[in-house]
Amino acid sequence: MTLELEAVDQVKQYLEAQANLGTLRFITCGSVDDGKSTLIGRMLFEAQSIFDDQLTYLQLDSKKARTQGDSFDFALLVDGLTSEREQGITIDVAYRFFATDQRKFIVADTPGHEQYTRNMVTGASTADVAVILIDARQGVLTQTRRHSLICSTLGIRKVVIAINKMDLVEYSKEVFDQISEEYKNFADALQFEQTLAIPISALKGDNIIKRSSYMSWFQGPTLLGFLEIVDTNNSSIKYPLRFPVQWVTRSNTDFRGFSGTVEAGTVNVGQKIRVLPSSETATIKEIILFKEHLQSAQHDRAVTLTLDKEIDVSRGDVIVAKDAPCEVSDQFEVKLVWMDRDSGYVGRSFFLKLGASLVNAQITSIKHKININNLENLSAAELQFNELYVITLKTDRPIAFERYHKCPPMGAFILIDRMSNQTVAAGMIEFALRRATNIHGQKLEINKISRRKLNGHNSQVLWFTGLSGSGKSSIANALEKILHSRGIRTYLLDGDNVRHGLNSDLGFTAADRVENIRRAGEVAKLMVDAGVVVLTAFISPFKAERDMVRQLFEEEEFFEIFIDTPLEVAELRDTKGLYKKARRGEIPNFTGIGSPYEPPLTPELHIKTTEKSVEQAVEQIMAFLNFK
Repeated sequence: MTLELEAVDQVKQYLEAQANLGTLRFITCGSVDDGKSTLIGRMLFEAQSIFDDQLTYLQLDSKKARTQGDSFDFALLVDGLTSEREQGITIDVAYRFFATDQRKFIVADTPGHEQYTRNMVTGASTADVAVILIDARQGVLTQTRRHSLICSTLGIRKVVIAINKMDLVEYSKEVFDQISEEYKNFADALQFEQTLAIPISALKGDNIIKRSSYMSWFQGPTLLGFLEIVDTNNSSIKYPLRFPVQWVTRSNTDFRGFSGTVEAGTVNVGQKIRVLPSSETATIKEIILFKEHLQSAQHDRAVTLTLDKEIDVSRGDVIVAKDAPCEVSDQFEVKLVWMDRDSGYVGRSFFLKLGASLVNAQITSIKHKININNLENLSAAELQFNELYVITLKTDRPIAFERYHKCPPMGAFILIDRMSNQTVAAGMIEFALRRATNIHGQKLEINKISRRKLNGHNSQVLWFTGLSGSGKSSIANALEKILHSRGIRTYLLDGDNVRHGLNSDLGFTAADRVENIRRAGEVAKLMVDAGVVVLTAFISPFKAERDMVRQLFEEEEFFEIFIDTPLEVAELRDTKGLYKKARRGEIPNFTGIGSPYEPPLTPELHIKTTEKSVEQAVEQIMAFLNFK
């Protein structure tokens, strides 16, 4: 009985000691087959963080895989997906927990393949330290540079350069020194505060936990030894209060609380606060954690707050210290990792999610792309897969934020495709564009409603879209004649005519097509505000741009009319000879030949010109519009 009590006491003492240890989050990254998964498996093994049954399965799996002969394949502890084991690569981010007597660790094993860079960004976004592996046989590779640049951009300041597979280069000091020097020359331009190179063999265990007898020439710490003592300088606790509201809680008619996580600083009962972006002020009345009432809550604590008075607070608002608020803006310069295989263009609209805030956002300019190899700034007209950019964007309403490098949770965001709901980019706010606070809308006495009353009809946009030669302009022109004869004030924006003036500086690249439609949409918006019925005849081949224009208008102001003509029919008409030139290669990026046309999925009107004449198409449109 005494022995059992002693065992229980020992377990309690161990758990108490573990509870008081700090936690370090680190990421392993680098190029393909640099040994990231093997390194983590070895660390788990050496730290005795593997259960007996896991060790048994590892032994059986290693014999089955035969990737390391009769030895353990430690990568199998981390690569859990069948496709990862079959290919011998990491695809998804794998998180593992282990602890020593000095510290607790959460490690993210991230993919090395370029196509899975988005997963690497996910792992790096919460890491305090990066362990960047380099195969001693390969040296510094492009993906090594890409991951280093992303780590620096995401605010990781402490980096270990783990030069792995030293056993395969006979533990050569010369090889280690050469790679260390090459990496240092590259990383000098990055924003790392500390970089430490350590020669290791993840497979053999050299310099992981114990010093290697084969590399007595290296006098630095072991990898785990460094991770146990590295100071991450977490400034989030010392930072002023930042509390994004994730949920407004109404448990009954008398209770209204605001739930979320303290992203920075400390919140105290009786503390005066400010709610952004509204800037209303109040005092913290209660801090609630389930059934417990706290006097204070620090960084990383999820709690519910109540206030001493009723003010308007919604999901996405940010509660901050009254005398130390964060910034509010609707225009930003940001760094962006583009994660979508489809290119991104200036003018395209997305959802922007920052914390609990979800707003509409539009890319307003691409300032430059950052060259992965030499960190030079390169001009760019579009955003391409896995590349890093500096861009500007605007949101449809002001949001509360912090510069990413000051307070990462308040400056990190993602862009989401409006139609597919897929994440297309991850971004970090650099700063607000000051002109956003200097420009204010002028209140006008005569508005859209008064102009419509004067004209005697509503104003709206009839957006004709279809291939070149489909009959858009012919139908729009015939329709305008009918409307004009009935006293309807109209204006026809024809694609060709607009390109002779307003858009004469644009070509026919994908980026120029996006800008062409963006400008046309803005002009149409002004005309609708003027009380005019606007007819537009643009190919407008991309669904994203047509949807972007639709967002500019209120309900019942925008009508998409799909003039559906098969490509072969449009080619037969070819009154301008454009298809023949495109077929001969004289017109690059011609819609339907060298560039795609994305048909509308749910247009207000779908007119098949193989079944209807121009007159019949006009009758169908008039019946739909119901103009008297």
